[in-house]
Amino acid sequence: MKIRPKNNCCSGSSNFVDVGAFSIPSKKTLEIRWTRLVVDEKTCPRCGNTETELMKAYETLKQSLSSLKIEVVLKKSEISLEEFKRNPLVSNQIWINGKLLEDWLNLSAGKSPCCDVCGPNDCRTIEINGKSLEVIPAELIVKASLFALKDIL
Repeated sequence: MKIRPKNNCCSGSSNFVDVGAFSIPSKKTLEIRWTRLVVDEKTCPRCGNTETELMKAYETLKQSLSSLKIEVVLKKSEISLEEFKRNPLVSNQIWINGKLLEDWLNLSAGKSPCCDVCGPNDCRTIEINGKSLEVIPAELIVKASLFALKDIL
């Protein structure tokens, strides 16, 4: 957190609020956006399990960052079967402050066969240490979010 004396030449900046003799940053936002395929209100087990992990990460971040005046916003979006057929790798994407999770962590996306609503299409995975993760764990979501914080603090 940036704290600076109130009499600093730039103390009129709208990015800071006055607290006693110091100014601290006003409330910031960490936005997590998740996209997945939904057909007839169903998704595949891979995305369903990622959603469980995403909610764990969201609750952890929300609790941990509230004292720093950082609001954590979670946005879930659905893609149609038609969109999925055009580009299956957009399903199960997690964006943090406008940047893909794997970009924050210097990882790469991969693909592997899925099931259920995805049909015969390969679905998105995350490649880490020679392993292919079908479900994105909460720990990776939190870690990527912490990297994103450096841009807003």
